[in-house]
Amino acid sequence: MEYRRLGVSGFRVPALSLGTGTFGGVGRLAPWGSTQAEEARRMIDICLDAGLNMFDSADIYSGGAAESVLGEAIKGRRDEVLISTKATFRSGEGPNDVGSSRFALVRGVEAALKRLGTEHIDLFQLHGYDALTPPEEVLATLDQLVRAGKVRYVGVSNYSGWHLMKALGVADRHGYPRYVAHQAYYSLVGRDFEWELMPLGLDQGVGTVVWSPLGWGRLTGRLRRGQPMPEQSRLHATAEFGPPVPEDYLYEVVDALDEVAAETGRSIPQIALNWLLQRPTVATVVVGARNEEQLRQNLGAVGWKLTPEQMARLDAASARPRAYPYWHQAFFGERNPPPV
Repeated sequence: MEYRRLGVSGFRVPALSLGTGTFGGVGRLAPWGSTQAEEARRMIDICLDAGLNMFDSADIYSGGAAESVLGEAIKGRRDEVLISTKATFRSGEGPNDVGSSRFALVRGVEAALKRLGTEHIDLFQLHGYDALTPPEEVLATLDQLVRAGKVRYVGVSNYSGWHLMKALGVADRHGYPRYVAHQAYYSLVGRDFEWELMPLGLDQGVGTVVWSPLGWGRLTGRLRRGQPMPEQSRLHATAEFGPPVPEDYLYEVVDALDEVAAETGRSIPQIALNWLLQRPTVATVVVGARNEEQLRQNLGAVGWKLTPEQMARLDAASARPRAYPYWHQAFFGERNPPPV
Protein backbone atom coordinates (compact mmCIF):
# COMPACT_ATOMS: atom_id res chain seq x y z
CA MET A 1 0.00 0.00 0.00
CA GLU A 2 1.24 3.46 -0.91
CA TYR A 3 0.96 6.18 1.73
CA ARG A 4 0.48 9.81 0.78
CA ARG A 5 0.61 13.18 2.52
CA LEU A 6 -2.82 14.60 3.25
CA GLY A 7 -2.57 18.06 1.72
CA VAL A 8 0.33 20.07 3.10
CA SER A 9 0.09 18.42 6.51
CA GLY A 10 2.60 15.94 7.85
CA PHE A 11 -0.16 13.33 8.13
CA ARG A 12 0.17 10.30 5.85
CA VAL A 13 -2.81 8.25 4.74
CA PRO A 14 -3.15 5.09 2.64
CA ALA A 15 -3.98 5.50 -1.05
CA LEU A 16 -7.16 3.51 -0.40
CA SER A 17 -9.46 3.93 2.60
CA LEU A 18 -12.46 1.82 3.52
CA GLY A 19 -15.82 3.58 3.76
CA THR A 20 -18.26 2.32 6.37
CA GLY A 21 -21.50 3.31 4.65
CA THR A 22 -22.22 -0.43 4.44
CA PHE A 23 -21.87 -0.86 8.22
CA GLY A 24 -25.06 -0.99 10.27
CA GLY A 25 -27.61 -1.29 7.47
CA VAL A 26 -30.27 0.98 8.96
CA GLY A 27 -32.64 3.39 7.20
CA ARG A 28 -31.87 4.96 3.84
CA LEU A 29 -28.43 3.34 3.62
CA ALA A 30 -29.74 -0.20 4.12
CA PRO A 31 -29.44 -1.01 0.37
CA TRP A 32 -25.69 -0.29 0.58
CA GLY A 33 -25.14 -3.15 3.00
CA SER A 34 -25.76 -4.31 6.56
CA THR A 35 -22.33 -5.32 7.83
CA GLN A 36 -22.30 -5.99 11.56
CA ALA A 37 -19.37 -6.07 14.01
CA GLU A 38 -18.15 -9.63 13.43
CA GLU A 39 -18.01 -9.28 9.64
CA ALA A 40 -16.62 -5.75 9.96
CA ARG A 41 -13.84 -7.10 12.16
CA ARG A 42 -12.93 -9.62 9.48
CA MET A 43 -12.96 -6.94 6.76
CA ILE A 44 -10.68 -4.74 8.85
CA ASP A 45 -8.33 -7.73 9.26
CA ILE A 46 -8.13 -7.99 5.47
CA CYS A 47 -7.55 -4.25 5.13
CA LEU A 48 -4.78 -4.15 7.70
CA ASP A 49 -3.07 -7.15 6.08
CA ALA A 50 -3.05 -5.15 2.82
CA GLY A 51 -1.76 -1.97 4.49
CA LEU A 52 -5.11 -0.15 4.37
CA ASN A 53 -5.45 1.36 7.83
CA MET A 54 -7.89 4.28 7.39
CA PHE A 55 -11.64 3.89 7.88
CA ASP A 56 -14.15 6.59 6.97
CA SER A 57 -17.54 7.04 8.60
CA ALA A 58 -20.16 9.71 9.43
CA ASP A 59 -22.77 10.36 12.09
CA ILE A 60 -25.62 9.99 9.58
CA TYR A 61 -24.53 6.58 8.27
CA SER A 62 -27.31 4.33 9.57
CA GLY A 63 -28.12 6.92 12.21
CA GLY A 64 -24.75 6.48 13.93
CA ALA A 65 -24.82 2.68 13.76
CA ALA A 66 -21.92 2.65 11.27
CA GLU A 67 -19.68 4.41 13.78
CA SER A 68 -20.80 2.01 16.51
CA VAL A 69 -20.03 -1.06 14.36
CA LEU A 70 -16.65 0.41 13.43
CA GLY A 71 -15.90 1.05 17.09
CA GLU A 72 -16.71 -2.55 17.97
CA ALA A 73 -14.59 -3.84 15.08
CA ILE A 74 -11.45 -1.94 16.10
CA LYS A 75 -11.57 -2.74 19.81
CA GLY A 76 -8.13 -3.67 21.07
CA ARG A 77 -6.30 -2.24 18.05
CA ARG A 78 -7.13 1.45 18.01
CA ASP A 79 -3.44 2.31 17.65
CA GLU A 80 -3.30 0.34 14.38
CA VAL A 81 -6.01 2.32 12.60
CA LEU A 82 -6.85 5.84 11.47
CA ILE A 83 -10.43 7.03 11.87
CA SER A 84 -12.08 9.61 9.66
CA THR A 85 -15.64 10.70 10.34
CA LYS A 86 -18.01 13.53 9.52
CA ALA A 87 -20.85 15.63 10.91
CA THR A 88 -23.06 18.60 9.89
CA PHE A 89 -26.17 17.04 8.35
CA ARG A 90 -29.31 16.67 10.44
CA SER A 91 -28.88 14.02 13.12
CA GLY A 92 -32.06 14.56 15.16
CA GLU A 93 -35.35 16.43 15.39
CA GLY A 94 -34.16 19.34 17.53
CA PRO A 95 -33.47 22.83 16.15
CA ASN A 96 -29.74 22.46 16.92
CA ASP A 97 -29.36 18.88 15.67
CA VAL A 98 -27.97 20.15 12.39
CA GLY A 99 -25.22 22.34 11.00
CA SER A 100 -21.76 23.41 12.10
CA SER A 101 -22.55 25.65 15.05
CA ARG A 102 -20.40 25.41 18.16
CA PHE A 103 -23.28 23.65 19.89
CA ALA A 104 -23.72 21.09 17.11
CA LEU A 105 -20.05 20.37 16.49
CA VAL A 106 -19.03 19.91 20.13
CA ARG A 107 -21.98 17.65 20.78
CA GLY A 108 -21.45 15.81 17.50
CA VAL A 109 -17.79 15.07 18.20
CA GLU A 110 -18.54 13.92 21.75
CA ALA A 111 -21.25 11.57 20.46
CA ALA A 112 -18.96 10.21 17.71
CA LEU A 113 -16.16 9.54 20.21
CA LYS A 114 -18.56 7.58 22.38
CA ARG A 115 -19.91 5.51 19.48
CA LEU A 116 -16.41 4.84 18.14
CA GLY A 117 -15.06 3.96 21.57
CA THR A 118 -12.04 6.22 21.19
CA GLU A 119 -10.55 9.35 22.71
CA HIS A 120 -9.73 11.08 19.45
CA ILE A 121 -10.69 11.31 15.78
CA ASP A 122 -7.75 11.39 13.35
CA LEU A 123 -9.58 13.33 10.60
CA PHE A 124 -12.83 15.16 11.33
CA GLN A 125 -14.67 16.63 8.35
CA LEU A 126 -17.68 18.88 7.95
CA HIS A 127 -20.06 16.83 5.80
CA GLY A 128 -21.58 19.85 4.06
CA TYR A 129 -21.48 23.65 3.99
CA ASP A 130 -23.49 25.48 6.65
CA ALA A 131 -24.25 28.97 5.27
CA LEU A 132 -26.01 30.01 8.50
CA THR A 133 -23.03 29.64 10.83
CA PRO A 134 -20.17 32.16 10.46
CA PRO A 135 -16.89 30.46 9.45
CA GLU A 136 -15.22 32.19 12.41
CA GLU A 137 -17.50 30.24 14.78
CA VAL A 138 -16.94 26.98 12.92
CA LEU A 139 -13.17 27.28 12.87
CA ALA A 140 -12.89 28.55 16.44
CA THR A 141 -14.82 25.46 17.54
CA LEU A 142 -12.60 23.14 15.52
CA ASP A 143 -9.55 24.88 17.02
CA GLN A 144 -10.98 24.17 20.47
CA LEU A 145 -11.49 20.49 19.61
CA VAL A 146 -7.96 20.17 18.21
CA ARG A 147 -6.42 21.84 21.26
CA ALA A 148 -8.43 19.50 23.52
CA GLY A 149 -6.91 16.51 21.70
CA LYS A 150 -10.27 15.22 20.51
CA VAL A 151 -9.53 15.89 16.83
CA ARG A 152 -6.15 15.63 15.08
CA TYR A 153 -6.83 17.10 11.61
CA VAL A 154 -9.81 18.86 10.06
CA GLY A 155 -11.34 18.86 6.62
CA VAL A 156 -14.55 19.50 4.74
CA SER A 157 -16.76 17.69 2.28
CA ASN A 158 -18.94 18.81 -0.63
CA TYR A 159 -17.82 22.44 -0.50
CA SER A 160 -17.75 24.76 -3.49
CA GLY A 161 -14.54 26.56 -4.30
CA TRP A 162 -15.55 29.85 -2.70
CA HIS A 163 -16.82 28.09 0.44
CA LEU A 164 -13.44 26.44 0.92
CA MET A 165 -11.34 29.45 -0.01
CA LYS A 166 -13.28 31.72 2.35
CA ALA A 167 -12.75 29.28 5.21
CA LEU A 168 -9.03 28.99 4.49
CA GLY A 169 -8.78 32.78 4.56
CA VAL A 170 -10.47 32.90 7.96
CA ALA A 171 -8.16 30.17 9.27
CA ASP A 172 -5.07 32.06 8.11
CA ARG A 173 -6.31 35.37 9.52
CA HIS A 174 -7.01 34.00 13.00
CA GLY A 175 -4.44 31.21 13.24
CA TYR A 176 -7.06 28.45 13.31
CA PRO A 177 -6.35 24.96 11.95
CA ARG A 178 -6.46 24.86 8.14
CA TYR A 179 -8.56 22.32 6.31
CA VAL A 180 -6.11 19.79 4.90
CA ALA A 181 -8.71 17.56 3.25
CA HIS A 182 -11.71 17.94 0.99
CA GLN A 183 -13.84 14.80 0.72
CA ALA A 184 -15.37 15.20 -2.71
CA TYR A 185 -17.22 13.29 -5.39
CA TYR A 186 -14.85 12.46 -8.25
CA SER A 187 -14.99 9.63 -10.77
CA LEU A 188 -14.58 8.81 -14.44
CA VAL A 189 -18.26 9.73 -14.88
CA GLY A 190 -18.09 12.76 -12.59
CA ARG A 191 -15.19 15.07 -13.42
CA ASP A 192 -16.65 18.45 -12.40
CA PHE A 193 -14.20 18.38 -9.49
CA GLU A 194 -11.39 19.21 -11.92
CA TRP A 195 -12.83 22.58 -12.97
CA GLU A 196 -12.25 24.58 -9.77
CA LEU A 197 -11.74 22.37 -6.73
CA MET A 198 -8.69 20.55 -8.04
CA PRO A 199 -6.84 23.78 -8.95
CA LEU A 200 -7.77 25.17 -5.53
CA GLY A 201 -6.41 22.04 -3.84
CA LEU A 202 -3.15 22.35 -5.74
CA ASP A 203 -2.79 26.02 -4.91
CA GLN A 204 -3.77 25.79 -1.23
CA GLY A 205 -2.42 22.37 -0.32
CA VAL A 206 -5.75 20.65 0.31
CA GLY A 207 -5.72 16.90 -0.28
CA THR A 208 -8.64 15.15 -1.92
CA VAL A 209 -10.45 12.32 -0.18
CA VAL A 210 -12.53 10.82 -3.00
CA TRP A 211 -16.02 9.54 -2.27
CA SER A 212 -18.07 7.35 -4.64
CA PRO A 213 -15.10 6.66 -6.95
CA LEU A 214 -17.20 4.23 -9.00
CA GLY A 215 -19.79 6.86 -9.88
CA TRP A 216 -22.43 5.79 -7.35
CA GLY A 217 -22.04 2.14 -8.34
CA ARG A 218 -22.21 2.70 -12.10
CA LEU A 219 -18.64 1.60 -12.84
CA THR A 220 -18.84 -1.91 -11.42
CA GLY A 221 -18.86 -3.49 -14.87
CA ARG A 222 -22.42 -4.74 -14.45
CA LEU A 223 -24.18 -1.90 -16.30
CA ARG A 224 -24.11 -2.56 -20.03
CA ARG A 225 -25.46 -0.85 -23.10
CA GLY A 226 -28.85 -2.27 -24.14
CA GLN A 227 -29.19 -4.44 -21.04
CA PRO A 228 -31.51 -3.95 -18.05
CA MET A 229 -30.06 -2.95 -14.72
CA PRO A 230 -29.10 -6.04 -12.71
CA GLU A 231 -31.72 -6.98 -10.13
CA GLN A 232 -29.18 -6.92 -7.30
CA SER A 233 -27.92 -3.40 -8.09
CA ARG A 234 -28.32 -0.91 -5.25
CA LEU A 235 -29.05 1.74 -7.86
CA HIS A 236 -32.68 0.58 -7.81
CA ALA A 237 -33.01 2.02 -4.31
CA THR A 238 -30.34 4.74 -4.23
CA ALA A 239 -30.04 6.29 -7.71
CA GLU A 240 -32.21 9.28 -6.78
CA PHE A 241 -29.78 10.25 -4.02
CA GLY A 242 -26.64 10.11 -6.17
CA PRO A 243 -25.12 12.23 -8.94
CA PRO A 244 -26.98 11.94 -12.25
CA VAL A 245 -25.14 10.40 -15.21
CA PRO A 246 -26.57 10.41 -18.77
CA GLU A 247 -26.78 6.85 -20.09
CA ASP A 248 -25.02 7.51 -23.40
CA TYR A 249 -22.12 9.14 -21.58
CA LEU A 250 -21.89 6.25 -19.10
CA TYR A 251 -21.70 3.68 -21.86
CA GLU A 252 -19.00 5.62 -23.73
CA VAL A 253 -16.87 5.48 -20.60
CA VAL A 254 -17.66 1.81 -19.98
CA ASP A 255 -16.65 0.99 -23.56
CA ALA A 256 -13.27 2.62 -22.97
CA LEU A 257 -12.90 0.79 -19.67
CA ASP A 258 -13.64 -2.50 -21.43
CA GLU A 259 -10.81 -1.87 -23.89
CA VAL A 260 -8.32 -1.13 -21.13
CA ALA A 261 -9.56 -4.10 -19.10
CA ALA A 262 -8.83 -6.40 -22.03
CA GLU A 263 -5.31 -4.97 -22.30
CA THR A 264 -4.45 -5.10 -18.60
CA GLY A 265 -6.33 -8.14 -17.36
CA ARG A 266 -7.78 -5.96 -14.62
CA SER A 267 -11.43 -5.47 -13.68
CA ILE A 268 -13.39 -2.34 -14.58
CA PRO A 269 -13.57 -1.15 -10.93
CA GLN A 270 -9.82 -1.62 -10.51
CA ILE A 271 -9.13 0.46 -13.62
CA ALA A 272 -11.53 3.21 -12.55
CA LEU A 273 -9.87 3.37 -9.13
CA ASN A 274 -6.35 3.29 -10.56
CA TRP A 275 -7.22 6.21 -12.87
CA LEU A 276 -8.21 8.26 -9.83
CA LEU A 277 -5.04 7.37 -7.95
CA GLN A 278 -3.00 9.04 -10.71
CA ARG A 279 -4.90 12.35 -10.60
CA PRO A 280 -3.47 15.48 -8.94
CA THR A 281 -4.37 16.26 -5.30
CA VAL A 282 -5.84 12.79 -4.67
CA ALA A 283 -4.59 11.62 -1.27
CA THR A 284 -6.91 8.67 -0.68
CA VAL A 285 -9.81 7.03 -2.47
CA VAL A 286 -12.61 5.77 -0.22
CA VAL A 287 -13.81 2.37 -1.40
CA GLY A 288 -16.84 0.50 -0.14
CA ALA A 289 -17.55 -3.21 0.08
CA ARG A 290 -20.59 -5.23 1.05
CA ASN A 291 -18.55 -8.39 1.41
CA GLU A 292 -15.00 -9.76 1.44
CA GLU A 293 -15.00 -10.49 -2.30
CA GLN A 294 -15.75 -6.87 -3.19
CA LEU A 295 -13.16 -5.67 -0.70
CA ARG A 296 -10.40 -7.87 -2.16
CA GLN A 297 -11.35 -6.74 -5.67
CA ASN A 298 -11.00 -3.07 -4.68
CA LEU A 299 -7.67 -3.72 -2.97
CA GLY A 300 -6.41 -4.93 -6.34
CA ALA A 301 -6.49 -1.34 -7.63
CA VAL A 302 -3.10 -0.57 -6.06
CA GLY A 303 0.42 -1.79 -6.78
CA TRP A 304 0.31 -1.10 -10.53
CA LYS A 305 -0.35 1.82 -12.89
CA LEU A 306 -2.21 2.46 -16.09
CA THR A 307 0.06 3.63 -18.89
CA PRO A 308 0.01 7.28 -20.01
CA GLU A 309 -1.69 6.18 -23.24
CA GLN A 310 -4.40 4.32 -21.34
CA MET A 311 -4.91 7.30 -19.03
CA ALA A 312 -5.26 9.58 -22.07
CA ARG A 313 -7.80 7.25 -23.66
CA LEU A 314 -9.92 7.21 -20.51
CA ASP A 315 -9.58 10.99 -20.22
CA ALA A 316 -10.89 11.44 -23.75
CA ALA A 317 -13.83 9.08 -23.27
CA SER A 318 -14.92 10.76 -20.02
CA ALA A 319 -14.35 14.41 -21.02
CA ARG A 320 -17.45 16.64 -20.85
CA PRO A 321 -18.18 20.24 -21.89
CA ARG A 322 -17.28 22.64 -19.12
CA ALA A 323 -19.60 25.18 -17.52
CA TYR A 324 -18.85 28.90 -17.70
CA PRO A 325 -16.35 30.41 -16.91
CA TYR A 326 -14.22 27.26 -17.14
CA TRP A 327 -14.73 26.74 -20.88
CA HIS A 328 -13.70 30.37 -21.43
CA GLN A 329 -10.62 30.04 -19.24
CA ALA A 330 -9.49 27.10 -21.35
CA PHE A 331 -8.77 29.53 -24.21
CA PHE A 332 -6.13 31.21 -22.03
CA GLY A 333 -4.06 28.14 -21.34
CA GLU A 334 -0.84 30.10 -21.85
CA ARG A 335 -1.30 31.80 -18.47
CA ASN A 336 -4.06 29.68 -16.97
CA PRO A 337 -2.94 26.05 -17.37
CA PRO A 338 -5.34 23.25 -16.43
CA PRO A 339 -4.45 21.05 -13.42
CA VAL A 340 -4.27 17.95 -15.64
